[in-house]
Amino acid sequence: MAIYAIADLHLSKGIGKSKSMDIFYGWENYEERLEKNWREHVKPDDTVIIAGDLSWGLKLEETKKDFEFLESLPGRKILLKGNHDYWWATRKKIDDFLFENKFGSVSVIFNSAEKVENNSICGTRGWFYDKTCESDEKILKREVQRLETSITLAKQMKLEPLVFLHYPPIYSQFKCEEILETLKKHEIKKCYYGHLHGKNAISKAFIGSYEGIEFDLISADYLNFTPKLIV
Repeated sequence: MAIYAIADLHLSKGIGKSKSMDIFYGWENYEERLEKNWREHVKPDDTVIIAGDLSWGLKLEETKKDFEFLESLPGRKILLKGNHDYWWATRKKIDDFLFENKFGSVSVIFNSAEKVENNSICGTRGWFYDKTCESDEKILKREVQRLETSITLAKQMKLEPLVFLHYPPIYSQFKCEEILETLKKHEIKKCYYGHLHGKNAISKAFIGSYEGIEFDLISADYLNFTPKLIV
């Protein structure tokens, strides 16, 4: 009963090749590679956390084939929102969509937390470290509040909180201080994030310990499309 993590699957089964990531270096046949690696590592009683950017679908109905693919894979799946998850709707609409389509192995973290073995899974999308305008400030405040809510619920379970974000709270010389302060306030020990792609961006990723928090990058191309064992 292991816990795995990955982010940025960028599936496009519902909208065709127009948004396929195949055109980018290193992403050739990525959906086939992901399925092969997933099945080789993940067992039916394992859990996989997907930290954002699941599907290129713009609406929930456009994601159905992507969720069918996800449902066909072994394990429980827990999703968080990414910057390209334009299909993400209200909690009720997402839960109804999953229930009506019998995607029983999938759930979402949305102002919530989930118990997985001896850990509590929590987090949110996060936001830019280099906010530049008033609208950025408003979104960041909302994301900080969502993170606060999720971590608080996770800690109420009396289990070790594992935090997942889509945006990196540290990148190159930049830091999102508001997110970092929330993590430090709650004495979070481990934080995983995605969003970064390509050699240049990945080379600037922060992986390691910062003020007692271990950060790790889990974007799909960085992991060679193989879910990473974290517990």
